[in-house]
Amino acid sequence: MSEVRDSKTVGYAPFDCAPAMRLAAHEQVTKLQFDGLNRRLDKIEEAMERLERRLWLTVYGVVAAILAQAFESVLSIAP
Repeated sequence: MSEVRDSKTVGYAPFDCAPAMRLAAHEQVTKLQFDGLNRRLDKIEEAMERLERRLWLTVYGVVAAILAQAFESVLSIAP
């Protein structure tokens, strides 16, 4: 028993305490939730962009139809 041991290292391996493990687990869950939320928001933004393109295409189509009718009426009046 001539060995001198440090009082902090009595031969046990270091361990994490329960509150630290709970905090780490909570951080991981929060990160996963935010990642999932960001993915869903990206999908929603893509869907909104597609919908906006369709809306503008519809608007341009309606305007083109109105202009075509107006041009046709002008052509039918003037021989």
